[in-house]
Amino acid sequence: MREIGDVDARLADRLAELRVERGWALEELASRSGISRSTLSRLERGEISPTAALLGRLCAVYGRTMSRLLAEVESEPPQVVAAGAQPVWRDEESGFVRRSVSPPHPGLRGEVVEGRLRPGADIAYDGPPVPGLEQHIWGLEGAVEITANGRTHTVRAGDCLRFRLWGASRCHCPGPAPARYAIFIVLP
Repeated sequence: MREIGDVDARLADRLAELRVERGWALEELASRSGISRSTLSRLERGEISPTAALLGRLCAVYGRTMSRLLAEVESEPPQVVAAGAQPVWRDEESGFVRRSVSPPHPGLRGEVVEGRLRPGADIAYDGPPVPGLEQHIWGLEGAVEITANGRTHTVRAGDCLRFRLWGASRCHCPGPAPARYAIFIVLP
């Protein structure tokens, strides 16, 4: 048996998980993919690495792009993101400061962002980067008006607004104090 790398081992585990999630025996997967049962068994045990062609056939059976499958097996993200390692972006013109508290990672579907708006700040977005993006906005200090899907909501310290975003959105700090809030973003 050859030595298998970490990515190959995680890929083998993920391929086995996908089959089990569907309740398929190896014979069923062999029938659906056109790959022999013995090859599938060896792939799932990590004894061999899949060729691009084999991986392509498995991705088709599981309804995934190859990039999505490979993102699912990338190295685990760091469990602790130190405050000093959290990227901060400032838009002085709009008065918005964005701290990426828990940055996105290909193997994860969610992220946490801290937003700060100075009084009077107003930011509008034409649409979400991904339609149906789930957001939870938790007010930490002050108040922020969030317009999403045609409705405006005022979120104050302690309040939480949650929605899936399909269209334009807007964030406005009515003042008199600055607003600080956490945004929990989950990909659909």
